[in-house]
Amino acid sequence: MKIKKGDTIQVIAGKDKGRTGKVERAYPKSEKILVENINMYKKHMQKSEKLPKGGVVDVPRPLTISNVMFMCPKCKKPSRIGYAIKDAKKHRVCKKCNKVV
Repeated sequence: MKIKKGDTIQVIAGKDKGRTGKVERAYPKSEKILVENINMYKKHMQKSEKLPKGGVVDVPRPLTISNVMFMCPKCKKPSRIGYAIKDAKKHRVCKKCNKVV
């Protein structure tokens, strides 16, 4: 999976299309990512120690990585990611500006 925790992404499909955010967590096996303040859903919570009143809470849900694009920090555009081997190390490379990410 080419998108990792801490990357900035742009949503290209779904209800949050066009929005950008930072990846909080990546799930490589299911190829999903959790992005802060994107793909928010309402969840009805029962009374507990954390929520003494209970009620409705906004919860982020994971997005499929096919619905997002990586935002290059150098050229500030959504682009694909490639790999390049330099100095016996594998680096991620922006396909638009060819800079190491």
